[in-house]
Amino acid sequence: MNGKATSTRTRLERGRSALGPALELVHTGRAPTRAVLTAELGVTRATAGAVAAELEALGLIRVDSRPGAAAGSQGRPSHRLSVDENGPVVLAAQVHADGFRASLVGLGGRTVATAPGCTTVQADPAQVLGEVVAAGAGLLRDSGRRCVGAGLAVPSAVAEPEGTALNPLHLAWPAGAPVREIFAERIAAAGIEGPAFTGNDVNLAALAEHRHGAGRGAQHLLCVATGHRGVGGALVLDGRLHSGSSGLALEVGHLTVNPEGRPCHCGSRGCLDVEADPLAFLVAAGRDPGPEVSLLQQSRDMLAADYADPAVRSAAEQLIDRLGLGLAGLVNILNPDRIILGGLHRELLQADPERLRAVVADRSLWGRSGGVPILPCTLDHNSLVGAAELAWQPVLDDPLAALA
Repeated sequence: MNGKATSTRTRLERGRSALGPALELVHTGRAPTRAVLTAELGVTRATAGAVAAELEALGLIRVDSRPGAAAGSQGRPSHRLSVDENGPVVLAAQVHADGFRASLVGLGGRTVATAPGCTTVQADPAQVLGEVVAAGAGLLRDSGRRCVGAGLAVPSAVAEPEGTALNPLHLAWPAGAPVREIFAERIAAAGIEGPAFTGNDVNLAALAEHRHGAGRGAQHLLCVATGHRGVGGALVLDGRLHSGSSGLALEVGHLTVNPEGRPCHCGSRGCLDVEADPLAFLVAAGRDPGPEVSLLQQSRDMLAADYADPAVRSAAEQLIDRLGLGLAGLVNILNPDRIILGGLHRELLQADPERLRAVVADRSLWGRSGGVPILPCTLDHNSLVGAAELAWQPVLDDPLAALA
């Protein structure tokens, strides 16, 4: 093989190996122009141009050939890069204590379509996941879009590599239900293309926020959230979820924050799971939870409309203090560079940010020495977006192989 042919082959191989990293940079918004893409990949302008053109040919991104210079910039303006809004999608689904939701999500974390949410969850996981997939299949038929995979978020630790839901405490599902296997079977039976994945809802919320929301740029990101019931946590280290040796890390809901507190489903007492979730808030405020809407929505509505009520404010302060104790312990152990809060915890932070930050600073060694930024999550339905991230990952790893 002559030198020219060898050089051409080397450039082609280098370009193919850069497709995945380049797509991830555009997907997460870190490469808005071809010039930034060139710098981030550490390749020549010609290689970056070829990579962008290949991703555009695959229907994954768009290259704006008539760019405009950014305000204050100097030199020749660079081509703008964005995800293709008409490109393929993934099916993302979330099951929680008050129902389920299915959506189609494109690159960039864009929600393309959403099915009306179901408000009940049956005790048979196979029945529930069959309904979830049927809703998603309907969205795909209506959209006419190509689907390249599916992801599911569940309110339980998901053991690896089996994909079993070990402790779906707030669902009536049996412990150890093979949710990944069931989900994959239902996806295949519905004729939906691509692999199927399953993960814990708060883990996936943290992944989504790290790529598209309040966690961008953090190296050691701690996410704590309460959704419809219970409290979950997740840690993202250098862009990857830290899930422990078998997927069970960061079960923060079972930190004791009130030794004389409420009995917990785990057999202990005063866990964060039962001291700082929507049900705890409603009970502390003296409200009788009704069946009309979810506990999370009832709590949000009460906090927004009745915060001036002394009983509601007292309940909010109680939950903030319990949450702060839990966060302080996590700060001492994990030393994160950012904390983000989701679900009801986001609203509690916004209601009284100084109180929560003061509790964390007062009770944590590293908090007193410099403070850890505590921010609200910014994505709506971030667990759904995170479920989509699971399904997009094979495409981000190797676009050509995934789309072949």
